[in-house]
Amino acid sequence: MGWIKKGSLAAAAVFVLIVTGCGGKTRTAGAELRFGFMTEPATLDPLSPANTADGRSILFNVFEGLVKVTPDGTLVPALAESWSIAEGGLVYSFTLRPGVRFHDGTLLTGADVVFSLQTAVDARFSGFGSIASIVEDGDRRVRITLRAPNPEFLPYLTIGIVPRANAGRERNPVGTGPFKIESYTTQHSLVLTKNSQYWNPALPKLERVTLVFLADNNTLLLALQGGSIDGAVVTGSVLQQLPADDFDVVSGFSNMVQLLALNNDVPPLDRREVRRALNYAVNVQEIIDAAFFGHGEPSGSPLIPGLRTSYEASLRDPYPADPARARSLLAEAGFGNGFNLEITVPSSYTMHVDTAQVIVNQLRRAGVNASIRLIDWGAWLSEVYEGRRYQATVISLDGNTVSPQAFLFRYQSNQRSNFINFRNSNYDRVYQDAVLETNDARRAELYREAQRIVSAEAASIYIQDIYSFWVYRAGMYGGAVTYPVSVTDFAPVYRVE
Repeated sequence: MGWIKKGSLAAAAVFVLIVTGCGGKTRTAGAELRFGFMTEPATLDPLSPANTADGRSILFNVFEGLVKVTPDGTLVPALAESWSIAEGGLVYSFTLRPGVRFHDGTLLTGADVVFSLQTAVDARFSGFGSIASIVEDGDRRVRITLRAPNPEFLPYLTIGIVPRANAGRERNPVGTGPFKIESYTTQHSLVLTKNSQYWNPALPKLERVTLVFLADNNTLLLALQGGSIDGAVVTGSVLQQLPADDFDVVSGFSNMVQLLALNNDVPPLDRREVRRALNYAVNVQEIIDAAFFGHGEPSGSPLIPGLRTSYEASLRDPYPADPARARSLLAEAGFGNGFNLEITVPSSYTMHVDTAQVIVNQLRRAGVNASIRLIDWGAWLSEVYEGRRYQATVISLDGNTVSPQAFLFRYQSNQRSNFINFRNSNYDRVYQDAVLETNDARRAELYREAQRIVSAEAASIYIQDIYSFWVYRAGMYGGAVTYPVSVTDFAPVYRVE
């Protein structure tokens, strides 16, 4: 086997797994891949606000937008074969690709696009708030008019298009992607089968992908070692335990920010001095070394370091680990004897559990009596993300587009996904100025200023962009790629015989 480094979009390095010197082995049609996942999608509806990073990673194979991102971060035509931007960036006109069919056999129309995008507007999806109107504009054409120019609007149009006639999207998901959902058994598996009517006849390479849902890293490791699955996305701790000769590895960043999220509304975390003390108590590199075998990129910011043009590099280590200073700040805030802190963690994410265990020990050095509360993923979504009934949590937050907005939007005071309850009028102003700024250099500086505000307020503790590894049984699969967004693309993967 061999690896080729393909490049990057100011994000993680992208690697392509290829087959070389395999003794005349060829690509095989009709093959299946059994791939391990540790969390199930919260919804099968791409237009549901309940969608999560893991859900989007799976649904990337089922649904498509007007445009799609490539492994090097470029936006290319998907359901739209072309587009134009006019009137100073206010009007986007798209011509749809002819002959595209949904999985149920119906033809894609402009009305389906209008319905899908308007549903996203009504659901208050990030990036869609600036849309003034969406209309059909003649045969196979759709026109989107914005209230104000947004130079980073196009990446949001990767959102999945659905048929307007399909009212039961959650029970009967129908897209246009290279794979369609054949079956879904909760807590067990989700089966993707080849879309034989896909508009790109070269894809997908596989006939079937069975996603096997596993409880935790230990179960995942056993499944890989025992051969019940042939691939998975793993962290460094799992990779260290896999025999090197048994698996081929595709490496890249997860393109998510792992953080110890702090509920800014809950005492004593509603006090900046206390949040700053916690930041000084946490040693990020120690977390990366202990829980991830040294694989990771410290962030210190709500933005991934890979978006280098907009990332504020001075925040890589804004609060150098200093337990003594943490104790001093706590004493000044009236907590000389420390306080109790409960860290709620979704139990299905072993990497977050491991991170929380390291953090608990670090906080205790600073006099904070921290403990871990494990809950399942559904409870985390309802209690923490939606209900905001928690003190602190370890989680990773992704951006669903290749844009700083996709990471920074959630810190606006009135944003529904602002589950840490961060409120800062100066941040709101700077972020809105950035969204409207058409000069690239000035917009990047405004994004950096927004990050500096979040850091100065110690809104949370920003740890890292986790380094992930896509592993495949040695010599059996090729074609795998990684992206500058958090997805797993099965379409180019092929079986080798």
